[in-house]
Amino acid sequence: MADAREFKKPSPDNIRKMLTPEQFHVTRENGTEKPFVNRYWDNKEAGIYVDIVTGEPLFSSLDKYDSGTGWPSFSKPLDKAAVVERSDNSHSMTRTEVRSKFGDNHLGHVFNEGSSSPSGFRYCLNSAALRFIPVGEMEKEGYGEYLKRFKASPAP
Repeated sequence: MADAREFKKPSPDNIRKMLTPEQFHVTRENGTEKPFVNRYWDNKEAGIYVDIVTGEPLFSSLDKYDSGTGWPSFSKPLDKAAVVERSDNSHSMTRTEVRSKFGDNHLGHVFNEGSSSPSGFRYCLNSAALRFIPVGEMEKEGYGEYLKRFKASPAP
């Protein structure tokens, strides 16, 4: 994972200014966007997904799969240390929330999926919490260290 000093959390005022109302609601107020109408649920392009606020690298298209839920779903993070998992008992349910490590932004939830996921887990995320970096732009955007994963693996 890239150096943590690169991923500074902006001030609350700056975060509010840099995000759309939906992005702010999802990341800072633990909201959930609508399924099937969000930006990345059916994105099949090769690249990585980073935190919308800090840019910390979180997930790869190589681990993205169609879960049928209408949200971007991944079998695992790029680096398990990049995400923080917390118990979430909101909405009369017990779930495991996923947050970005440095930004402390709400990303979504992780579920034990058994054999329906390549890893047994489904990281069900909100597009509003993510920014997608296509493979062709990763070097320019400062994520070149992740390119070797795409050269060694077939495109999703």
